[in-house]
Amino acid sequence: MSDHLKQARELPLPSREAMLHRAPSARRFWNDNRELLANAWAEWEQSEKENLPTLDESLLDASLRTSVTQSWSDPNKESLVESLWEEVIPNVFQCQFFQPDRIAELRSYLNQVWNANIPLRPPYGIVLNRGGAMLDSRSEGYLGAPGFQGFYRDLLDRYMRPIARLLFPEIMGYDNQTFGFSIRYQPTTDTSIRPHTDASSVTLNVNLNLPDEDFSGSAVTFFERSTGRAYDLVFKPGMAVIHRGNVAHAAQPIESGERTNFVLWLYGEHGRLPPQGVERVAIDARERWIVPTALSDKFAPF
Repeated sequence: MSDHLKQARELPLPSREAMLHRAPSARRFWNDNRELLANAWAEWEQSEKENLPTLDESLLDASLRTSVTQSWSDPNKESLVESLWEEVIPNVFQCQFFQPDRIAELRSYLNQVWNANIPLRPPYGIVLNRGGAMLDSRSEGYLGAPGFQGFYRDLLDRYMRPIARLLFPEIMGYDNQTFGFSIRYQPTTDTSIRPHTDASSVTLNVNLNLPDEDFSGSAVTFFERSTGRAYDLVFKPGMAVIHRGNVAHAAQPIESGERTNFVLWLYGEHGRLPPQGVERVAIDARERWIVPTALSDKFAPF
């Protein structure tokens, strides 16, 4: 075992309450140990490389992967991507994102992460969650394994951003910064999230349940702004939902089983969001299929 990995595992953690309430002592802990934790994750991944599944695009739905690849080569083929996203609720779109029979590989990787005994900061506001982690390098105590970070960047840069620009062209210019976390709902821990909006231009919520990993309850309720009407959506394995961050939504209580999700955000520098009521404008397809050159500004919403 390397020194960095051993040192990280022996760190005296702040209390969970201190972490969740953003106590100064907890902030100092993450800041003081940032380099050590990054080195520990790299060494852990190297030491476990024979046991860790490979995280790459092959985990994604084949139709989505093919259409996205074609659109990067020729943006005028982006209608192939758009056709895969169904508007199931006003301004809320759904698509098969991961192949259900490959989710086990991603979940195996995450389970090994959670058993690595390297400190991970839980998402704020998710008081009891034991499977949650910060995914973006701008976040304190993030999941810093290099292989995971490469996979995470591809999800955002190669898939989420151009798809978000295609479905919500008004977010262009407010989408060059990223954020992400994982969450696991269980009846014995966190069971729900009250109605809220996100501090994002666009949110992508991807389910990571295995095909035989059933749960009951835990629907996501979306609220239509103009009418106040509520719509319930129940996740299926590997399914993704994408919506503007200003769409109010809530997670209903889970009644049995577990639900595991990745939640990914895009926004502008220093958290800038599109103005309320901004109208959609025509965007040339070639402008969508580009990775922004702006550097990370280190701003994290929470």
